[in-house]
Amino acid sequence: MFYKIMAIYLLIMNIWGFLSMYVDKQKAIKGKYRIPEKVLFLVAIFGGSVGSILGMQICRHKTKHWYFVVFMPLILILHIITIYVLLA
Repeated sequence: MFYKIMAIYLLIMNIWGFLSMYVDKQKAIKGKYRIPEKVLFLVAIFGGSVGSILGMQICRHKTKHWYFVVFMPLILILHIITIYVLLA
């Protein structure tokens, strides 16, 4: 039961991560109010790292900011290590 809930949570967070990148890119194109970078990172930290990275690559968003290019994959690596430790 726990694993099912966790899988649903991670799915929701990754969809949110992808959509956050997509919406922020669209707002950037239109010159509208943007999603704060802190929010984009918080979504990734709380489980949406895969979706955020996919959003960055597919939407070509935040790929020129070194801190996104470095820290988003680092967050994903930390998630993978955490999951491995918890399941081992």
